[in-house]
This record gives sequence, structure tokens and C-alpha cells, in this order.
Amino acid sequence: MSRLPRALLFDFDGTILDTETPEFTHWQALYGEHGLELSLEEWQRGIGTWDAFDPWAGLPGHVQADRERVHAGLRERIHTALAEQELRPGVRGVLEEARRRGLRLALATSSDRAWVTRWLSAHGLLDLFETLATRDDVRRVKPDPELYVLAAERLGLAAADCLAVEDSLNGGLAAVAAGCRLVVVPNDVTRTQPFPLEWPRLEEGYVGGLDGLLDVALRADR
Repeated sequence: MSRLPRALLFDFDGTILDTETPEFTHWQALYGEHGLELSLEEWQRGIGTWDAFDPWAGLPGHVQADRERVHAGLRERIHTALAEQELRPGVRGVLEEARRRGLRLALATSSDRAWVTRWLSAHGLLDLFETLATRDDVRRVKPDPELYVLAAERLGLAAADCLAVEDSLNGGLAAVAAGCRLVVVPNDVTRTQPFPLEWPRLEEGYVGGLDGLLDVALRADR
């Protein structure tokens, strides 16, 4: 029998705030400055995890030798773009409605705590989450399930009582391995990843609000 989850466990990058598209486009531009191409397929290997893809390895030796300066400029450009970036459309309403209805909220992210608290605070979302499980808290990040196991434990819930909301293949693999239910809400840089067909997806994002998110999860249970 289909049942409502007791908690929503959200990924952050690409799921709440699309940090991934600006980051990819700025790295692409850096490659282009040196007559090189950074493919989306290559980039996707590193989405949702850590150290699975090193974009520096594809750059010329003289760029790598000047990595500190180049990286500082790149980081500044990305952060400037993100400061102007809006949340993914509809996600604020989903989070606020979840709280109103008594659903627990936690974050499970392969990013570090300083990164996610910075942007959650900037958008007034930090207080909506009961707990944050970040890469500072675990030995292995996604696709390992440790982050999702920890987030559920901190809520005092079984993973099966939690619905994970993800945008990437690595994130989805982590959630499923932890025993969570899953809904994938892909963005422009993750949409073409090879998601298993049985994973429920919201191709149009959060336009259906919380009910749309829960409906696709419940339909997948039937």
C-alpha cells in the first residue's frame, strides 16, 4: 500500500539551488580560452559526488602550474553568478508547505557545511531544515549511502520512511542504497544522465508543488 513519507531528505546543489549549471558553463569557458572542449558527459561523472572527475587534468600544463591564481579567478566568477542565481522555481513553496504539513526536512549533500549554509542562509531556507548531513560528517560521500543513512538517523527515522529528492545519478544511487524512496528532479546538466527507468522523475521541476512531488512518489509505489 502506498503511504506518505514522514520526511523529505533534500540534496542541495542542483536540487534546491542550481549551482551546477553556472559552474559547468564557467569551466567550459575556461577550457574554451585554451582551445579545448569540456564535454557534459565528462562533467556529469563528478556531479553529486567528490573527486570522481578532475577538470584540471584536461587543462594545459602552464594553466595547471598557475592553478592557484586561475582557480581564484574562476571561483570568483562562479560565486558572482551564484549570488545572482534564483532558487529552482517552486522549491521554496515545496519546502514551506512540507513544514506546514508536518513533514520533517533534512539535507543530505556531498558538499561541505560552509558551502550549503552560506547559500541556504542567503535564501532564507536554513531554518527550515532540522539537520544537515554534509561531507564534513561522513567518511564517504555519494554514491555511498552514508549521507542518507546519517540524515535519517538524525531525524530518528528509518530510511524507508524518508523520501529523497535528488537531481543526479550519484545522488539517486546513494538514496536508493540507503533504503530511501526517491524522486529525481533533474536540471539542465543532469537531465541526460542514465537514470534507471524505474526511478520516478519530475521532468518539469517543482511546478506541481508538494502534491506533485508526493504524487509521483506514491505512483511509483503502486
